[in-house]
Amino acid sequence: MTKANGNGAVPVREGQRRSMQQHAQGPAAMLAIGTANPTGVVIPQDQFADDIFRMTKTDHLTQLKEKMKRICQKTGIEKRYFHVNEESIGANPEFLDRKLPSLDARIDMVSTAVPKLAQSAATKAIAEWGRPATDITHLVFSTYSACQAPSFDLQLATLLGLRPTVSRTILSLNGCYGGGRALHLAKQLAENNHGARVLVACAELTLVCFGAPDGSNLIGTALFGDGAGAVIVGAGPFSEGERPLFEMVSATQTTIPRTEHVLGMQVSRAGVDFHLGIQVPTLIGQNVKQCLIDTFGTDAPCSDWNDLFWAVHPGGRQILDNIDTVLKLEPGKLAASRHVLREYGNMSGATIVFVLDELRRRRKEAGGDNPLLPEWGAMLAFGPGITIEAMVLRAPPLHE
Repeated sequence: MTKANGNGAVPVREGQRRSMQQHAQGPAAMLAIGTANPTGVVIPQDQFADDIFRMTKTDHLTQLKEKMKRICQKTGIEKRYFHVNEESIGANPEFLDRKLPSLDARIDMVSTAVPKLAQSAATKAIAEWGRPATDITHLVFSTYSACQAPSFDLQLATLLGLRPTVSRTILSLNGCYGGGRALHLAKQLAENNHGARVLVACAELTLVCFGAPDGSNLIGTALFGDGAGAVIVGAGPFSEGERPLFEMVSATQTTIPRTEHVLGMQVSRAGVDFHLGIQVPTLIGQNVKQCLIDTFGTDAPCSDWNDLFWAVHPGGRQILDNIDTVLKLEPGKLAASRHVLREYGNMSGATIVFVLDELRRRRKEAGGDNPLLPEWGAMLAFGPGITIEAMVLRAPPLHE
């Protein structure tokens, strides 16, 4: 080994060797996936309007309820999971009046519930991974419910028994692109830190934004549900038993200019207020192709996007329909996204993890080495900004 010279300088070749040791071998990959939902309340979409108007004591608003029923019928959702129930609403009547302060009460409830829900998903991912939780070197936690410090990242690390040296990052109020952003960051961490294993955790509870239906929140109320997703991300060299589910080849983040007021969230004394403009699906449809071209670069299959598999955040049925139309996708290309929307609704940043989990399940059932299955794919997530997270994925054959 070459030693430092008299001035304490390290020769270039030694510095290069150390630099090489700091980086991983090859692109990052998702190594395990886990998901979880609250066990308290499951509401079928066809009875959601009746239930929510009864629970919030707004049954007298008959025209508004009928409007909500029509919206629910068009969402493509069959059921959703919720942490909030009639008991918690009865104990906190201030949740129903946006003029009353309720943020403190909401934070008290989610500060325990969100980390526990994330723990359920993370425990599944760690068990599938097959290594001890103490081997996790980094934690990235995305949520729109965090309004305190220390935050959910530290609570989750404690619940899982992670090492005190784990490097934690909390992503707050990224909304529906939070899962994509967290995975993007995990890719960078894994590839630039030799031997790193990153736990991505996304957990969302609509409790922080729950309120009585009114003329401004019907669409969001009809779409959003509760859930958590977790992914273990790492890069080579892989240890025995580790097998990449999806390689994370390249990633981009794009903000559509002059759309910051179209989709967003605002923390107020009455909780988190969502603003969801009706033009969101159209704007995403108009910009998604260029985002994909930027992400794939010269390898973009612009002639036929059907050559790929797709993991798309199901922000709503119209968003998926517009992407189908713009990219001229064959029927079934967005089947995993539509399945998650139907079974869980929009769980904001956690939803993309459910889509990835469903996609890998379908690929396994079809046969991982099936030559008819695309090897290359794309992941898309959308959120406030309007921000689009895009990632090129590769699904290695089972024999690799």
